[in-house]
Amino acid sequence: MSKKVAIILLNWNTPDYTASCISSIMKYCTADDYDLIIADNGSTDNSLAILKAAFPQHIYIDNRINLGFAGGNNTALKYSIDNGYEFSLLLNNDTETEEDFLTPLLSHLDKNKNVVAVQPAIYYLGNKEQLWNGGSYFNPYFGITYSNNSKARQQLDTPEKVDWLTGCCLLVRNEALKKIGLLNEKFFLYYEDVELSFRLKAECGELYYIPTTKIYHEAGVSGKFKSANPEGTLSPIIHYYLSRNKIWFLRKYANPFFAILIFLINTFYYGAVFCYLIIRGRNKKVMYLYKGIKEGLFTSKSMIWP
Repeated sequence: MSKKVAIILLNWNTPDYTASCISSIMKYCTADDYDLIIADNGSTDNSLAILKAAFPQHIYIDNRINLGFAGGNNTALKYSIDNGYEFSLLLNNDTETEEDFLTPLLSHLDKNKNVVAVQPAIYYLGNKEQLWNGGSYFNPYFGITYSNNSKARQQLDTPEKVDWLTGCCLLVRNEALKKIGLLNEKFFLYYEDVELSFRLKAECGELYYIPTTKIYHEAGVSGKFKSANPEGTLSPIIHYYLSRNKIWFLRKYANPFFAILIFLINTFYYGAVFCYLIIRGRNKKVMYLYKGIKEGLFTSKSMIWP
């Protein structure tokens, strides 16, 4: 295998976004560094045929069904590992670049063997002056995962160690994935990147945010309706995955010493969300939120982490 990186794009009924992402990578990144792997999650809009016709030189994986973000990316990660790539780059298909963002990420990993994974600065595609992710952290007292997207972060010019990396754009050593395993497919969608990050930190090395290179992200394409309806523009099932997976994550990784405080904070938060959704008449979202919280609290750990 002559190329170091497998760039992985997961497509699900969004070939236009995937095509734009591919085009920007091909325009700005060094072709000798990477192969592009496009995994399709059972699209019903002829995505694979469209993309293969436009970009026949790349590698395609047909997952045939929707395996979620975790399962869909894992098929490509397995391909990357089995075919001898040194690194894998998870990249959302609703991203674009205007520079060679890959070289600085590779350079940091090559120069720092203690670092196991990195990400660039990520700005909004629709507002290229606003940060979407400027480095991500975990508040152990309140059990909150968050990204620091303040204006001041735009002036940061040195790499910074962080608590977790977003799966929107994450470059990781394949040797580390061989050691700890891939994304947890039980999560399906949301928090699988946070959970992977915590395993990487615990067993393999440090995670770094590289602010001197950037990409642009549309954000939330797969979870939005094309037009508003009585439930709003966000798909109700998003509430299910977000609530369930957040609770799963906290059950495994939160500090037990702060368990009561974290429980009270989340009880207040979800109570407020329930009230808002009920007032707005978002009945499906109420149902999915309830289901997510219930499964988050009562699914056995042996089912989540077999």
